[in-house]
Amino acid sequence: MMYVHGFASSGCSGTVMTLRRSLPGWRVIAPDLPVDPFEALELLRSIVKEENPEIVVGTSMGGMYTQQLWGVPRIVVNPSFEMSRSLLFGKMGRNKYMSKRKDGATEFRIDKAVVERFKEMEKHQFDGITDDEKTLVVGLFGDKDPVVHFYPLMAELYGKERCRWFDGEHRLNDKVVTKVLLPIITEMVAEGDDKFYYGY
Repeated sequence: MMYVHGFASSGCSGTVMTLRRSLPGWRVIAPDLPVDPFEALELLRSIVKEENPEIVVGTSMGGMYTQQLWGVPRIVVNPSFEMSRSLLFGKMGRNKYMSKRKDGATEFRIDKAVVERFKEMEKHQFDGITDDEKTLVVGLFGDKDPVVHFYPLMAELYGKERCRWFDGEHRLNDKVVTKVLLPIITEMVAEGDDKFYYGY
């Protein structure tokens, strides 16, 4: 499987560590994402093509990218579909990474050029949705998320039956990963998403 991290995070986040502990025998691919959104999406699509993961899970900004990885089963957790707006209100300038990255980088900058790149991506991020794609995606939403609120848009695009709520906030914790996320991952991989109805 592949995990796609959120803003200011990395492939060494606590969520990745929990997934690896909880899925013995599974290979969990978790790349560090470039700051530029088009470079990040290109990297993720190349990994999907090369590695053919059975499922992709993305959280927050990673959920925005994961939604666009057409053709593979995927779970988007609290997806942030308007990153440009989020960046403008509180993330401009220098930011520190919250977890260790392979390249050793500890900080990065968000400027107007990066925001414009996200705006351009956002214009087309839903262009690939088809009836077949709708059957490959499950959206998970924390009922106490204070950061982003895109359940209505996800339900409109994919249908309420593809969306679920969980007791939690924006960032995943070990309890949500083990009690909510893992059962859906294992079911989708083991038996096929088309056999499951994820009711609202």
